[in-house]
Amino acid sequence: MSTAAIIVAGGVGARFGRSGGKQLAAVVGIPVLAHTLAAFERASSIDEVIVVVHPERVGEYAAQVSESEKVSGIVAGGDTRQASVAAGLEVLSDGVDVVVVHDGARPLVTPETIDASVAALDDAAADGVVVGHPSYDTIKRVNADGAVVGTEDRSALWVAQTPQVFRAARLRAAYASAWQAGFLGTDDASLVERDGGRIVMLLGPRENLKVTVPEDLLVVERILQSRSERT
Repeated sequence: MSTAAIIVAGGVGARFGRSGGKQLAAVVGIPVLAHTLAAFERASSIDEVIVVVHPERVGEYAAQVSESEKVSGIVAGGDTRQASVAAGLEVLSDGVDVVVVHDGARPLVTPETIDASVAALDDAAADGVVVGHPSYDTIKRVNADGAVVGTEDRSALWVAQTPQVFRAARLRAAYASAWQAGFLGTDDASLVERDGGRIVMLLGPRENLKVTVPEDLLVVERILQSRSERT
């Protein structure tokens, strides 16, 4: 079984508020994206990696991933995350059986989590597996004015992260269907769900956070330092 990963690093990082964007921000001496790629390099389930980046920064990112042995391509992304993943899918070979989609700005992902998510795809007899964890916070539903209109039952709610793992043919079909219908999902699993696919959740570590604002870098740095001290 051939498994390829699409690492999405094409966003402009508007909420991050620093020039250069979050994926190239340094943490413990190397860029956020480098930490992400290192985990995929060590994951035994991954055969190749496609990195999708901002169209105007392909060369800049290429310099950062030049030493990666599994990266087989660096491609320009689109205006949305969904368009960027679609760009990655276009360059995958027909022989790829499983596709793993991951946010480049989640540098705390571990090889163990990646391998477990790929293994879970067959174990669960599903079309897709999403790493995440139950929602431990109370979730309020609000209207356009910010007024609370309801409180969700959190016992049935999970926080979805990445990696998200799919059978390649199922993901390609879901993307084609979404494109034809003009549907824009909030993650890859939502497209497969819309297309009738069966998605299951896999419990992952809460520390698998996504760098969104500069303060997140401090959390990432401390967790990475803590991991280093334990080894």
